[in-house]
Order: sequence, then structure tokens, then C-alpha cells
Amino acid sequence: MRRRKGISGSPLTALATSLALAVIGALVLVAMPSAFAASLFGDDFEDGNSNGWSKSGGSWSVVADGSQAYRQSGTGADARTVAGAGWSGQAVQARVKPIAFNGGGRYVAVLARAQSSSNYYFLGLSNAGTVILGKRSGGGPTTLASAAATVTPGTWYTLRLEAFGTTLRGFVNNVQVVSATDSTFSSGKVGLAGYYASASFDDVLVTDAGGPSEPPVTPTITPPPPGTCPTSGSPVGFASVNAWGRNGTTGGAGGPTVEVDTASELISAIGQSGPLNICVRGMITVPAGMYNVASDKTIVGIGSGGGISGGGLNIGLPLDNSVTSPPANAVNNVIIRNLSFRNANDDSINVQMFSHHIWIDHNDLADGYDGLIDIKRGSSYVTVSWNHTHDHTKNMLLGHDDGNSAQDIGRLKVSYHHNWFNQTPQRNPRVRFGEPVHVFNNYYVYNTDVGVACQLNAGCLIEGNYFERVEVPATNTYAGSAGRCVARNNVLDDSGPPECSGSVQEASSYYGYTLDDPNSVKAIVSAGAGVGKIGS
Repeated sequence: MRRRKGISGSPLTALATSLALAVIGALVLVAMPSAFAASLFGDDFEDGNSNGWSKSGGSWSVVADGSQAYRQSGTGADARTVAGAGWSGQAVQARVKPIAFNGGGRYVAVLARAQSSSNYYFLGLSNAGTVILGKRSGGGPTTLASAAATVTPGTWYTLRLEAFGTTLRGFVNNVQVVSATDSTFSSGKVGLAGYYASASFDDVLVTDAGGPSEPPVTPTITPPPPGTCPTSGSPVGFASVNAWGRNGTTGGAGGPTVEVDTASELISAIGQSGPLNICVRGMITVPAGMYNVASDKTIVGIGSGGGISGGGLNIGLPLDNSVTSPPANAVNNVIIRNLSFRNANDDSINVQMFSHHIWIDHNDLADGYDGLIDIKRGSSYVTVSWNHTHDHTKNMLLGHDDGNSAQDIGRLKVSYHHNWFNQTPQRNPRVRFGEPVHVFNNYYVYNTDVGVACQLNAGCLIEGNYFERVEVPATNTYAGSAGRCVARNNVLDDSGPPECSGSVQEASSYYGYTLDDPNSVKAIVSAGAGVGKIGS
């Protein structure tokens, strides 16, 4: 903890010290409420600890969030933490970043005049899009005043709660938005809270003077750009096609951006309704299982370290054999990019039940239990691009069962391009029923069994790929009833010949594309596929 001591002495000394503190405050992005305010307490958590803070509920820890910050993780608790002395007049300020809320009536807040972990005033940002000035007096929260505001998870806000005499004032980003009069608490500590909500807190500062006296206004709060989380981009291939009531795949475009670094935050964010960009920081281990992704989501790893271990992502409604045409509520418009997947207890990524307009791009997948990327049960208009799959046998399945023609015929339209299939002996992909399945400009190396297996009257167009030491690059007689495949303009480097026959619909009748020279594909794909390479 870094604490700032009180200022005393002559007016000139106080002024000089206040100006010095103002400079320091600017460096840590904290605005001093007054040039003559005495600093009673401060903590920017840059020492990596939370010494001096007394916690009640929740899971509190110091984490890296741009700079070091105090994080309340998870949304299942009424979490509070307090520090400091029993001051009477106080202005407590902190930078606050809401992350996720658990249900209605939830908030993240700064606390003033905290006499205990259940008796205090608070200024909070709520999931209902309001700023709340309230109090806790041994029970649940009581609202004293509120104002409308844009509250965007993943965005930093500066909150300041002033308590002088019986007057309480609340500021957001240095603009007063709420005020009230109350005499319940005359003194106490300062604190932070996540009321069934997760958040990061930083740059806590307590002074003995108030801020500006402008009248209350409703703030306009604009979220910052996503920064290191690359949420922009658009797919090539079937995910770009105008079909089934959707023109292309945009994921969370137009929605807020949140950052997650725990399993509970990730699982909560991917299941929310509405557009949302989800930035994954670090490798997150989730409990074994498949976790549902809702429509209109972009899930992207930050840098090259974001990923998921222990479980997988499911994109699609629950299995139902009686549904034989795309339902109106089919999951759609989902983007998964720049993530590593390891040690899934089932599939790493599963797409099912007529899900459509899905883009799976620039991921690194290995060492799972079942499929790395499986697409099945009528799902369509999917692009799988620039992924590095390696050291895994059951790589990619398209169409799960020989008897599922009612859901699959006329669907399973998928593009696979610029993927690096590295020591994945089979299912690269294994295809049933889908047409056209467009497999182009991929790099296959040391696939000891088969590359593309096209069966059960599927139609596969296999062009411009580089096959190196692949026993059977493509076949339409791998197992079960035969499919149809056309293999053209591929490089066969120490590989057997494709075993293809029949005719297949042209992908160019659905979308435009440009083939890379297949002789360059090995270099292009091995340099550009996988995580940390978006834009390659």
C-alpha cells in the first residue's frame, strides 16, 4: 500500500505541498478535488499488495489491469473492503471499472464514512444504467438519490463521493450527478464494493475538501477504444454471405467491450444477450464442460496469451432431432479469434443446431479430448480460417452422423482457408452431407492418415492447398457411402495423390475470393496462422 499523509504547516507550505501532490496525482491519473485539499489516504496498489484493507465477502486481489489494480472477481457475493481511519469530513475518489453484474439491482461503488462492512454511504454504478447515491445501515442498500448514466462494462470511470456535515455529493468523471442530505453516519473509513458484481479499482484518494460546486447534470460517458483487444475485421468465405436473414458476420460490433480474466467472468459474459466484445486476458481454466455462447458475440484473446483450458465453447441451441429447419432463435453472428484452446474435456469448439454466420479465426488448438472444431446439425455459413491445429487426432468434424440427413442436407456450408493442420492424422475435416465445402489455401504437414475426407454425398472443393508428407490428401471413399470431391491446383510434397471423383458446386457462386499461389501457401500459413498474428 502507498499512503499519503496529511498536510500541515503554513499556508505557503500547504500550497506547495498540494501542488506537488497535484503533479503526482496527474501522473497516476487522479485529479485532486482542490488545490488546497489535504490528502488523508491513498493507495494505487503499485506495490502489488492490499495491506491495510479489511475485506468482507467476495474474492479480492491485486492484479495487472493496465497498471496494478485491486480486483473483486466473480459476481456471487456482496463484496466490500474498507481502509483508513475514522474521518468525519471526507471526499473519497477512485477509478472504477465495472466488469460484470449478477442480475438486477447490482452495482460497483466507492464507500464513505464506513463504520463497518455493513454501515456506510456509497456511490455506485449500476447495471440498470444509473448512478446511485445510497447507504447501508445493517441491511440491504437504500437509495438516497440516483441519475441516469451510460454504464459500460470494461470501461474505467472516476467516482468521487463527498461527505461533509449532512451533505452528500456524488461525482462521475469530475461532474456532479447526484446529491442528498442524511445524518445517519458522522464519520468512518473509506471503502470499495462490488454488490454481486465484479470490478477493478485503482488510484484511491481521500481528501478533506470537496470538489466543484456545479449543479447536478446527467453525464455523457463515452467508452474508450478497445485498445489491445483486436475486435475489428471481417471474414472471407461463407461467414460473409447474405443468407438466413443475416448479411455477413460482425459479432459484438456496436456493443460494449469487456475484459475477462476469470472463469466466472468469461462464462457470464459469453452468455449475455445483446452485442458484446469480450477480451480474454491470460489463459483461463474453466471447469470441465461446454459453455454456451449467445448470439452477437466477439470473443478475442488479448495479445498472444489469451485462451481457455479445461472446457470448451458451445455455439448452438440444445440438441433436438425434431427440428429439421433453421429456427428463428438459432444462435448466429459469433466470432472467436486469437485464443488458445487446451485440455478440453469434450470439444474445444462445437457449433450445432442450425447456428449460422460463425467466424473461427486465428486460434491455436491442441491436446483436446474430442474434436477441436466440430460443426454439425444443420449449421451453416461458417468460416474457419488461419487456425493452427496440432498434436491432436480428431481434428475437425463437419456433420456428426450418417443418419442425420434431415438436418444436414442443403446445409453445412463451410469455408476452411489458411489453416495450418500440423500432425493431425484425420478429420481435416471429415465431411458428411455439406455442399459446397470449400477447402482452400491450407497447409497440411505430416498428416499420417488422411487430409480431407468427403463422404455421404457431400461436395468438397479442395483447391490451392499445400500437402506435405500427407498419406492421402483428399478422398471421397474414406468410410461409409461415397461423397463427391474436386481437387485442383494443389501442391503435393512427398504426399500421395487425391482420390476424388464427381462434380461439386462452385464456391464462387456464393462469394468472391482470391487464391494464393499454392507454392507460397506453406510459408504464408506457417507465418500467419495461430494466435498473436491477426493482420498477418
